[in-house]
Amino acid sequence: MIIILLGAPGAGKGTQSEILEEGLGLVHVSSGDLLRDHRKRNTELGQIAEKYMVKGELVPDKLVIEMIMDRIDAPDVERGILLDGFPRTLPQAEALDEALAMKNKRVSSAIYIKVDNEVLLDRLSGRLTCRNCGHVYHEKFAPPRVAGVCDVCGGELYQRDDDKRETALNRLSVYFDQTLPIIQYYRERKALCEVNGEQPVETVTEDILGCLR
Repeated sequence: MIIILLGAPGAGKGTQSEILEEGLGLVHVSSGDLLRDHRKRNTELGQIAEKYMVKGELVPDKLVIEMIMDRIDAPDVERGILLDGFPRTLPQAEALDEALAMKNKRVSSAIYIKVDNEVLLDRLSGRLTCRNCGHVYHEKFAPPRVAGVCDVCGGELYQRDDDKRETALNRLSVYFDQTLPIIQYYRERKALCEVNGEQPVETVTEDILGCLR
């Protein structure tokens, strides 16, 4: 299986990725992880990517897709692969399909975890992080026992700029501008399955598994 997980920041992709990886034996792959791995191993692809990254430039889509195809062919990818964070744009989705078709492969399913914008904003803008150990809380959904104090190490909790409401609004705007065409792309190819991400985690998982069945 080649599964693409779609969902805005705060939709719960990370949680579901971990569950699917463990429960189905899928290999969870993000484009960021791939880039870091190739750079660390100093592969030919990693060396090429490094030249762009040191200049602060985006790594070309073609190079990222080469890394993805290399990962798909790895011996440990027996049950399938779960792509998270790629494709992000319509040209990336089209280029990925072309690369897969050359190996007689295709995207099995594109799972879209759909969550209302206001719910996403609540989830994103209430995050608190411990300055000491990095443990993450949420003012509304997972507050610390004592306000402003980490349950784990007693460190001070703070709100990162990334977790402020204005930043969250911008992140969501950018995401939907890029991703809505991808959602339509996979819908037209009968590969899209929408899941209500506002349900309990276990219910979201069951709905995703239903899509994959």
